[in-house]
Amino acid sequence: MSNSIQLVDRTGTLKQMRKQGQIPAVVYSSRMKNEHIAVEEKVIRTALKTNAHAILEVILPSKKKHPVMIHQVQKDSLSGQLIHLDFLQINMKEKLDTVVAVHFSGEPLGTKEGGMLQIELHEVMIRCMPNKLPNSLDVDISKLSIGDKLHVSELDAGKDVEILTDPEAILVTILAAQKLDETLEPASDESQADSNAAETKS
Repeated sequence: MSNSIQLVDRTGTLKQMRKQGQIPAVVYSSRMKNEHIAVEEKVIRTALKTNAHAILEVILPSKKKHPVMIHQVQKDSLSGQLIHLDFLQINMKEKLDTVVAVHFSGEPLGTKEGGMLQIELHEVMIRCMPNKLPNSLDVDISKLSIGDKLHVSELDAGKDVEILTDPEAILVTILAAQKLDETLEPASDESQADSNAAETKS
């Protein structure tokens, strides 16, 4: 679990909060009353960049500490500015269902042969205890040739992590490169001569 993130009471209007570098947020859980708070934008952007699905420890204005996950992020569609965040409180003694990133390593043989790598899934759904939550699932794709596919069933998540995504779902495939259209060949000398004659008559 990463360093604690301090949450504060909401004060002033949303415009004033954003001017102070704060983002409105809510911490919710089935075991506690929803807490409507604010969080420093710089801090939460760092957390999102590091691992958007990581378990964080937040400190409420009441000084109580809770493990949470970032459940939902609302952004302005044009500016990308953070608008609102939802934190979900986690019970560290119960398994949780969440998504985790899949990290592909190595250069496929197929791309060296002229093929193209196409990634179908960047994340998969997993179930595990919170203290066993991986940062990502790593898979080596260097042996994939043109026409090969890698399925979810081929991921190795270890004994502590259950993968919930359909095992037959495709993670990546190596496509054959498309051939250029051969209709772009230069015109023959005879065709060019006919064209020049037509231009002369006109």
